[in-house]
Amino acid sequence: MSKAHLISFKLCPFVQRSVITLNTKKIDYDITYIDLQQKPDWFLAISPFGKVPVLQVGDTVLFESAVINEYLDETTPPALHPADPLQKAHHRAWIEFGSGLLLDQYGTMTAPDAASFAEKQARFAANLARVEAQLHPEGPYFAGDQLSLVDTAYAPLLMRNALLARAGVTLVPLSERLQRWTDALLARPDVQQSVPEDFEKLFFEGLHKSETHLKELVAAVSV
Repeated sequence: MSKAHLISFKLCPFVQRSVITLNTKKIDYDITYIDLQQKPDWFLAISPFGKVPVLQVGDTVLFESAVINEYLDETTPPALHPADPLQKAHHRAWIEFGSGLLLDQYGTMTAPDAASFAEKQARFAANLARVEAQLHPEGPYFAGDQLSLVDTAYAPLLMRNALLARAGVTLVPLSERLQRWTDALLARPDVQQSVPEDFEKLFFEGLHKSETHLKELVAAVSV
C-alpha cells in the first residue's frame, strides 16, 4: 500500500476516527491540517463534499471516515470488523448511528441558549442510551474484549464528553457501562495519540470564543 496521506482539521471528531484506526493498525501515514474556515483550493478540488477527513493513497482519494476505516481494515491486519456477515452489518449500522450521535453532541455543545441546550441534550442522552443497550454486558469494548471499528467510531465522542466532565460540566450523565467503555478507550495510547498535542487547549479556546450556553456553563464552573 502506498503511504497514506490524511487531510485533517485539528478538532474534527470524524478525522479522529480514522487517526485512531491508523494508529491501532500501526500504518505509516502523513497528516496535513487545514483551516475549514479558509479551505485551500487544492483541498476543494479533491474533496467532493468539502469536508474532512480525506485520505489520499497514491492517486486515489477516499472520503467519509467510515469508508476510510473500512479500507484500512481490509488492507491491514488484524481485522477490526467481525468475520460473520450479519455481525459485520450490525457493527456497520451502529457506526452509522454514531455519525448521527456526533452531530447530536455537536448540536448540544453549540446550542445558543438554555432552552435549546436542554432540548438537544435530551435528544443526545436518549440516543446515547440506545448505544448503551447494544454494549457487551461485560465489555470493556462495544463487542467484548476486542477493539472494533465501532469503538474507533465512538472514541472521539466519549473523549469530548470526558474533557467537559473534567472541566466540571456533565454533557450527558454516563451509566456504569458507558463509563467503563469510556475509560477503556481513553486509556489506549492509540486513542490518546489520535489528537494533536494542543487539542485540549484548542477545544476550550473554541468554546470560550463561541456564543453558546455551554460556554456559560463552563464559565460558571471555573469561577
